[in-house]
Amino acid sequence: MTPFSARVASARDARPDATRSVTRGARRYLRACGFSVICEAPLPNGCRADLVALASDGVLRIVEVKSSYADFRADLKWPRYREYCDRFYFAIPVDLDPAPFPPDAGLILADAHGAMQLRDAPVFPLAPARRRAMLLRFASLAADRYCALAFGDELAN
Repeated sequence: MTPFSARVASARDARPDATRSVTRGARRYLRACGFSVICEAPLPNGCRADLVALASDGVLRIVEVKSSYADFRADLKWPRYREYCDRFYFAIPVDLDPAPFPPDAGLILADAHGAMQLRDAPVFPLAPARRRAMLLRFASLAADRYCALAFGDELAN
């Protein structure tokens, strides 16, 4: 392997680790704040949210994890997540400059051990019918995943 291809392979291998670390830290932060959290949740529009967090009052947050600027620039679907949550956030590594991320989205800085909220997201309340549909989706997905873990049910998502 040439030195250039070794650097490319190294950067490619590091990205999943960075994404995993940011996801873990953001999830731990949300849980510490009292949210119930589901990872990799399919949405009705065919997208898949990295994290969906449910507060005790029924408020839904979606957190999109971005491990690099290239990851952010390549993803054109994140605006479609906003229609399924009350608040939308990006979670990024602590060493990434937050300036390029849209100011109308919340921002969470995270590593594998935890996170902190840098910027709160504006509230765009879901319509009652959409909220009900998302709460049912959240509950169903959580129940299916619980059964898969507890009973080895291979039919669960």
